[in-house]
Amino acid sequence: MGDALLEVRALVKSFGGLTATSHVDLDVRERETHAIIGPNGAGKTTLIAQLAGDLRPDHGTIRFAGEDVTALGAPPRSRRGIARSFQITSVFRDFTALENVALAVQAHAGSSFSFFRDARRDPRLREPARAMLESVGLGPRAGVLAANLAHGEQRQLEIAMALATRPRLLLLDEPVAGMAAEESQQMIRLLASLKTHHTMVLVEHDMDAVFTLADRISVMVYGRIIATGAPVEIRANDEVRRAYLGEDA
Repeated sequence: MGDALLEVRALVKSFGGLTATSHVDLDVRERETHAIIGPNGAGKTTLIAQLAGDLRPDHGTIRFAGEDVTALGAPPRSRRGIARSFQITSVFRDFTALENVALAVQAHAGSSFSFFRDARRDPRLREPARAMLESVGLGPRAGVLAANLAHGEQRQLEIAMALATRPRLLLLDEPVAGMAAEESQQMIRLLASLKTHHTMVLVEHDMDAVFTLADRISVMVYGRIIATGAPVEIRANDEVRRAYLGEDA
């Protein structure tokens, strides 16, 4: 891990009288998996949305790879190498797994969705799409409609779509949410396999996933980051134990 790829300073976002992120400072290093944990309503998803460009902060700055991207929306941030997955799976249910990833490849190349018909037979799109499916363990399911994939497989597909954009930074919002134990372990193994080559910000409630995957952890409570450190440091932090992990952590 080297210098910070992502630098966030004094980030503020309010909705009426509710401050969802309150002067958040965050550094994410190259090739780091940085987990953000906290209770429901802590502001984690609002923070991810600001990092992705889906929400404009009220105050503060976001720098990515040395560039100030605070004023940029999601599409230009995606072109610069930031990809996001969502709490709720956001695949195209009436397309096959291969077609979903081919669409992501096509969009990253700058083509309009209106030309998607070409993606169904264009080897320049299908071949990299198939490679992405293989990389997440979905190669044999390429021809299956997304609607007919299991929940865990749909989450794998969403990650394949994110990888198809050739990201430098993956923003993962609760990737194991709603999964059975076996599916969760499969997703954790997949994310562990991506650690070597990808920088990841992981928002997750599953502490097994967090402490297995994270190089560092930031803890959010009421819109503030109250602690950042290695997993062993976070486990031992009294303020974190009281605020989130519980006295038996």
